[in-house]
Formats: sequence, C-alpha cells, structure tokens
Amino acid sequence: MAHEIITRAKDHMQKAGEALARELSEIRAGVANPSILRGVMVDYYGAPTPLNQLASVSVPEARVLLITPFDRSALKNIEQAIFASELGLTPANDGSVIRLVIPALTEESRKDLAKEVKSDAEQAKVAVRNVRREAMDSIKRALKENDLSEDEARGLENDVQKATDAAVKKVDAIAADKEKELLTI
Repeated sequence: MAHEIITRAKDHMQKAGEALARELSEIRAGVANPSILRGVMVDYYGAPTPLNQLASVSVPEARVLLITPFDRSALKNIEQAIFASELGLTPANDGSVIRLVIPALTEESRKDLAKEVKSDAEQAKVAVRNVRREAMDSIKRALKENDLSEDEARGLENDVQKATDAAVKKVDAIAADKEKELLTI
C-alpha cells in the first residue's frame, strides 16, 4: 500500500514533466524542428490524417523543413493543411516536395514565447502539486484506517515531498532550457 502511493505519485509527476517537454517542443524557436508539424491534420481521401503518416519531414538546413509526401496526390492537401494550421508558415510547393522556411523570430515574439513557456511550466508545477496533494491525502487516509503507523506515514510524506521537489526542479530545468533556446539569437 505505502510503496504503491509513492510509485503512483512519482509516475504522475514524471508524466507532468514529460507532457511539458512535449508541449514545449512544439514551440518554434526560429529553427526548423519537425515536431512543430505534429498537430497538423491533412484531409486525405476524406479522413483527417496526421501529416507524419502521409509524408517524411526532414531538416536540410537550419531554418528549412522539407516535406516529402509518400503519395504525390496528397501534396495539395498537405499544403492546404499547413495554410489552415495556426503555425504562421507559408509552404512552397514545387510539385514534388513542400519547403517550409521558418522565419527568424523578432525580439518581441521571443519574449512572448518565453512568457508562454513560463505559463506552461507553471501549469506543470500545478499538476505536480496536485499529485502531491492526492498522495498526502492517501497517506492520511491510510493512517486513519490504521493501514500505516505514524512513523511510516511521516516517512512516506517525506518521500512524497522529495519526489515533488525533484519534479518541480525538473520542470524548472526544462522551462529554463527552452527559454534560453528562445532568447538566444
């Protein structure tokens, strides 16, 4: 029972950090990163299909994404999906591939993205603290039901706090790395 509470709490805290890292990978920092296209859905024969299932995405240059469709007939639909997405990118279709040139970020847009990173990091910290609260409540319930002794409960609470501190530190590190990436010209 006691081991299960800690394991579950650590697992949920780790998932909060992973979700933040995944979310921040989609924020473009003025360099080409295929993950910014992760959410693009293409209308392919009437069915919404993720772009990565219809084409390969490569990075031939620092600020260029090259999209090579597996089926050339999907080229027009891929182009339309990129236009319709909220990425703010203009695809250049040459008949066989699509080039996406990632524009350099302005100082103002870098600062706005840095604020977004801080906001996302704060949401991840809230998720970690919610997991901590749930774990502490589980420990108190187990103590009340005499499933744990006072000493075991105190030890578990310390373990939960250590896991929380580590998870918050990891979230801060992920956010700081992304901010540094954004603010570096």
